[in-house]
Amino acid sequence: MFIKDYISKDYPAFSRKDSIEEASEVAKDFGYSHVFIVSKGVFLGGLSQSFLEDSPEGKLDSLNIHYERFAIIEDSSILDSIKLFHTFNANVIPVISKEEKYLGYISCDDIFNEFSKYPLFSENGAILTIQTTGLHYSMTEITQIVESNNAKIYGTFISAIKEDSIEITLKISNENLSSIDETFERYGYTVVTKHYDDEKEELLKDRFGFFQKFLEI
Repeated sequence: MFIKDYISKDYPAFSRKDSIEEASEVAKDFGYSHVFIVSKGVFLGGLSQSFLEDSPEGKLDSLNIHYERFAIIEDSSILDSIKLFHTFNANVIPVISKEEKYLGYISCDDIFNEFSKYPLFSENGAILTIQTTGLHYSMTEITQIVESNNAKIYGTFISAIKEDSIEITLKISNENLSSIDETFERYGYTVVTKHYDDEKEELLKDRFGFFQKFLEI
């Protein structure tokens, strides 16, 4: 799950002396949201393709005050990339060393393809979002409730933290869903949303719909 295992190098980085027009066209050809500028192998920053399209003709150096300093270090986890994709509205992120040397890039597709292998996204199941107070929150208890009803947890994450409550989203197997629902309520949890019906039919068909919820955190 380390970034260094997913680095690609086929998308060229640019020097400050390269033209804005060339960089914009390359980004458009590749279908990527940003271009990256380097100097002597050191990462300087990125510029969005949409910004380049609206910029006057010239060299990339003329836009240096607009360089966006976002990148991910090669030793990071792929989980660390998710916030960068979301924050910078990017589908490509530069990868650098601790010394800020430019090493290549990772794309959003790389991350989607990797996560699609995980049971959290690949296994058929149901999504349940529950709410409780921060003081009552216990992953041990949540796990026990699911497993005591002979079901399995494929993944879970905290989907919202509010002043007086916390919401936890679970991906679980399809066994005994109604019983799980009732047990959570009996233990004082509020069921906020549930993506399955009372006949226990499977409603989750698109694993990337679930991943989108994860990206919005």
